[in-house]
Amino acid sequence: MQRRSSILIMMLLFALSSTLPAQEVLTERNIFDIQQVVEAAVSPDARHIAYTVLVPRPFSDNPGGDYRELHVYDLQTGTTRPFITGKRLMFNLGWMPDSRMITFVANFPDASGPQVYGMPIDGGEARPLTASASGILGYTIHPEGTAIAYIATEATDPNEKKLRAQGFNAEVYEELNPDRNVYVRSLPDGDTRRLTYNVSAFSIVWSPDARHIAAAVAPKNTVDQSYMFKRIHLLDPEDGTLTEFVENPGKLGRMVWSPDGSKLAFVAGVAVWDSKDGSIFVADVNDRKPFNTLRNYSDKFEGTVTGVAWKDAQTMLFTAQEGVDITLREQRLDAADSRVLLEAGRLNITGFSTAGSVITMTGNTPSHPTELFTFDGKTLVRRTKHNDWLDDIRLARQERFLYNATDGLEITSILIYPLNYQEGKTYPLIVDIHGGPESAYQNGWVTRYGNWGQVAAARDYFVFMPNYRASTGRGVEFAKMGLGDLAGKEFDDVLDGIDVLIEKGFVDRDRVGIGGGSYGGYFSAWAATRHTERFAAAVSFVGVSNQISKRNTTDIPWEDYYVHWDTWTHEDVEKVYDRSPVKWARGSTTPTLILHGKDDPRVHPSQSLELYRALALHGEAPVRLIWYPGEGHGNRRNPARLDYIMRTMAWFDHFLKSDAKGMPPATLDYQID
Repeated sequence: MQRRSSILIMMLLFALSSTLPAQEVLTERNIFDIQQVVEAAVSPDARHIAYTVLVPRPFSDNPGGDYRELHVYDLQTGTTRPFITGKRLMFNLGWMPDSRMITFVANFPDASGPQVYGMPIDGGEARPLTASASGILGYTIHPEGTAIAYIATEATDPNEKKLRAQGFNAEVYEELNPDRNVYVRSLPDGDTRRLTYNVSAFSIVWSPDARHIAAAVAPKNTVDQSYMFKRIHLLDPEDGTLTEFVENPGKLGRMVWSPDGSKLAFVAGVAVWDSKDGSIFVADVNDRKPFNTLRNYSDKFEGTVTGVAWKDAQTMLFTAQEGVDITLREQRLDAADSRVLLEAGRLNITGFSTAGSVITMTGNTPSHPTELFTFDGKTLVRRTKHNDWLDDIRLARQERFLYNATDGLEITSILIYPLNYQEGKTYPLIVDIHGGPESAYQNGWVTRYGNWGQVAAARDYFVFMPNYRASTGRGVEFAKMGLGDLAGKEFDDVLDGIDVLIEKGFVDRDRVGIGGGSYGGYFSAWAATRHTERFAAAVSFVGVSNQISKRNTTDIPWEDYYVHWDTWTHEDVEKVYDRSPVKWARGSTTPTLILHGKDDPRVHPSQSLELYRALALHGEAPVRLIWYPGEGHGNRRNPARLDYIMRTMAWFDHFLKSDAKGMPPATLDYQID
């Protein structure tokens, strides 16, 4: 009788469990359902937070990128309300000094290009604050709210537009790029004055005392100039006098004035070879010193600064990559070291702003995409929750993974386990390589169209994301370890990590795949050729295949020289060619999928064509080349993004999880209505 009762109870439990909704897994299509907070700015009176929410563009709309909506969070009531929704795109959030109006850049249908708009916090329509014929590239508000300074190019000559319409559309490469000029517009009457000539400004910040505009200025308007040759100038907002303030020797990032306007903090590289603007310096307006005599507040700090703000006239706050984590730190000007306010592992901070005692942050974790947070120095509070549907999605285990390279150097990485992981069983592996190499993976939400993350884990792959030497997040010396040694010891770090995973019994050594974009695409092509015996599948996206031709076609040749090579090709042709995957393509046994935007200015599309030809002619494994018309160095439009993640996952599945011959189908079923 007891046995019969037990059977009846088990049958009843089974019947009940079968009626419960099963948790789903993350798919390629789910990525295009994700909403996330992009920017956030707290008002000067610390009462409201303006923030933008990325809303995926439906595939039924015209092809393009995602939309951004404007929302406002009320810190007194703890409520949020939408201000501008629908098919809009807003960015560069700010506030008027009196906290009564939100400012932002948007490209509304009734304007000639992107303009700065202001929207009252107590309601009403957004109104344009600028009327630039060519559109706005950046802006800063007068400390009293009486004027706006902005960056724009000169309007196109109407006759030129007419000629282009008639087919006279010859392009003069780089030579005729228009300067990025600084203008000042009076907000009461609209009077506008041009301040700069024959230089290009890439960012501007008005000082709190209204005496200066700090401007990051380069001689010409090119990407390479913006990377390597921006120098800090002080611009007089009255007469346009432009004076060099700090002759920083390389990359330049964020600039921010102290509350009293006496000092300018800025994030920059320590030297021309420094791959990242990742150290903090402070320059005194009244005591100007050469760059090399300024104190580097990040000296010997094993991290990379990602953002900086002032807490008061003597104290800075900054965020920093530290390995795979992001921290928030406080640095007093008279202190020897910084102190941690928000420790590693709490939040992958993507941006922050301050007002009074309020610190507002955007950030994510392994369990959710980017949301809005506040921090008062002790308590971290999540203020928004988008994507409720993720509560019903099973997510795989994700963790920081440390290992030692063969030379003893510790390497940080992220490891995502197969969703249905069973101890003692081996699994296929996808190695996801970041670009740069001046970049790093953080242990937050890492699943997006270009990173397989939880989508691959749901198919029971291990996903390994190493921060090999030359990555950021470990200080200047670590980042410098790749200089002149492309795909050398930095790639050995990747191989060493794979070996550790194999030795742990996690990974099947015969089912290892690799993929990535840009420098990650270069590494993937290098894996498929120079180290083909180690990899069963490779995906190279906008990657380098021939370093000789790449260096002569990229839009950042000086950055490539100073930061990556420290030598010109003609000075050591054999070395440059030796680090080119096409040299090692003969006999490749790694099935390789190559994908590239046809309008890529950074890594010319011919790089992927060279790799395809070399592998098709001289390799021994399947190879396929995919072009994305209208896309550049990475896919911007959602149809191309969906194609990328579906196609790459199909490639890995075919060669890492099945014994199928040939290649997967060349066409995809996007399941688009």
